[in-house]
Amino acid sequence: MAETERWLVVGLGNPGPKYAGNRHNVGFMVVDELAERGGHRWKAHKAHADVAEGRLAGAAAVLAKPRSYMNLSGGPVAGLCRFYKVPEERVVVVHDDMDIAFGALKLKRGGGAGGHNGLRSISSALSGPDYLRVRVGVGRPPGRMDPAAYVLKDFSSAERKDLPLELARAADAVESLVTEGLERAQNAFHA
Repeated sequence: MAETERWLVVGLGNPGPKYAGNRHNVGFMVVDELAERGGHRWKAHKAHADVAEGRLAGAAAVLAKPRSYMNLSGGPVAGLCRFYKVPEERVVVVHDDMDIAFGALKLKRGGGAGGHNGLRSISSALSGPDYLRVRVGVGRPPGRMDPAAYVLKDFSSAERKDLPLELARAADAVESLVTEGLERAQNAFHA
């Protein structure tokens, strides 16, 4: 297998049990779902990330969760790209997005960071923003709540009831993206 055929799928989040259920950690939750589906085991990598290597819907892939805080995700992602020789166009970043309602997904290539510090860090560590993104909707904060505080809160009890379904759907979208390409995945998963 040529190295260029491998994908790097990075879930964004913050490390540690304190953050595990936060909206900001939905990227970690999606790659955990993908690892579980494939029976892949997580192991520590010298690039300061946890990785699980294997196949994703038949495609060779490395799943990754940076062990740095969200706003420092770029270093681990760039290190993994170098180590696994994955070109930027085969990098998929799964992250929370407040501009999308809970229960909705958007897939795209490139674009700005939209105030997301994890994306800003990755774009500056790679050669730019032209990697693929799976944007998992977490909705807007209620009232005048600070957006930073909102994403660091756990999903509501109502959201937690639907969360397993939403995580499975986001994992399906990642699989579709790597096997069928961006346009077909967008057609299938954009509401």
